Amino acid sequence: MSAGASADPLADGSAGIDLRHHGDAEVRGADAALTDLAVNVRAGTPPDWLKAHIAASLDGLAAYPDGRAAREAVAGRHGLPVGRVLLTAGAAEAFVLLARALPARRPVVVHPQFTEPEAALRDAGHTVGRVVLEERDGFRLTPAAVPEDADLVVIGNPTNPTSVLHPAAVVAGLARPGRTLVVDEAFMDAVPGESESLAARTDVPGLVVLRSLTKTWGLAGLRIGYVLADPDTVTALERVQPLWPVSSPALAAAEACCTPSALAEAARAAHRTAADRAHLADRLAELAELAESAEVRVCGPAAGPFLLIRVAGAAAIRTRLRELGFAVRRGDTFPGLGPEWLRLAVRDRATTDRFVIAMTKAIADTAA
Repeated sequence: MSAGASADPLADGSAGIDLRHHGDAEVRGADAALTDLAVNVRAGTPPDWLKAHIAASLDGLAAYPDGRAAREAVAGRHGLPVGRVLLTAGAAEAFVLLARALPARRPVVVHPQFTEPEAALRDAGHTVGRVVLEERDGFRLTPAAVPEDADLVVIGNPTNPTSVLHPAAVVAGLARPGRTLVVDEAFMDAVPGESESLAARTDVPGLVVLRSLTKTWGLAGLRIGYVLADPDTVTALERVQPLWPVSSPALAAAEACCTPSALAEAARAAHRTAADRAHLADRLAELAELAESAEVRVCGPAAGPFLLIRVAGAAAIRTRLRELGFAVRRGDTFPGLGPEWLRLAVRDRATTDRFVIAMTKAIADTAA
C-alpha cells in the first residue's frame, strides 16, 4: 500500500460524519435568497428549449412512462448497445441499486468524494472500507492504495469535491477479475471534450459508469441519470429497481439532452465553465496574496465546475459569508477533509468578483 493514501476505514477519523449532508442544505427555505456557490448545478438552467420540451411531455402523463426512446438516445449518445443502459431517477438512485443488487464482500470507496455511495452501501448492510487520498498528493488516485481483495471499488471522475480529473488509464487500471469498478462521472460533461471518460468503454471488465443530467442541464428537481454497464449488471440492477422509476418528463429530458444540438450546447458550456473556473482560481490566488490573516489554498489543477479551497477558520468564514449574502459548501462532511475546507461552485465572472469581495471581508471580520 502506498504511503500516499490509507485503506483503513477509520484512519481519517471521520467515521461519524454526516454522509447525508449535501450542498442543497445551504440554500433551503429563507436561505434560498443567498447567492448560491454551494450547489454544483449550472446557473441559468434549464434552458428555455428544454423547459418547453419537458412541458410538452405533460400531455402524456395519463400513460405509464415508456423509457425505450430515452434509453436508445442515451445508448446512441455513447455509441453503446441499448442493453448496456439503465435509466435511473438521478445518479443517486444508481448507488442504492448497486448497493442492493451486487453481492460485494469488501466494498471500498475512494475518498474524498460524493458521500452517497458509501451511505447507500452502509444502508444496505455492507461494511465499507475507505481509501483516503491525501492533500500532499493533490488528492490524485494512488492505485496501490486500493486493496487487491476489494470486490467493489467506487471512485468519482472528476471527483466531487476535489475537482481532480484522474487519467482514464489509471482508473481503468483498477479493474480486476471478480471486481466491480464503479466510476461516478456525474460531472464529466462539464469537462471540455469529456477527456478521461470511460463511458464508451466495453473492454474494461466489471466497469460501471454513472452519469447525471442534473448538473449541466439544471434538472436536480426532475431526477434523471443513467448507468452504463455490461448487460448482466444492468439486468441485476433493473431487478431491484421499482417499476416505472423514471417519470415521463424525465425521460423526455433525457432524450432531448442526447441530441446533437444539445451535446454541442453542453460542450460550449463546458468551455465557458473552464474559463470561469480559471477566473475564480485567479481571483482566489490574488486573495491569498492580500489576506494577511489567513492562507487561502486552492486545490488544483481542477477540472470540475467547482473548486476546493483550504482556509483557516473556514467554519466562521462560511457563517460570515452567509451574513454577506453567499452560501458555500462546508467540507467537513467529506471523509478525508476537515473543518478548514470549503467547496465553491463556479459561477460567472461578475458573481465571482462579488464573492471575492465578500470573502475578503469575511476573512478580515473573522480574524478581528
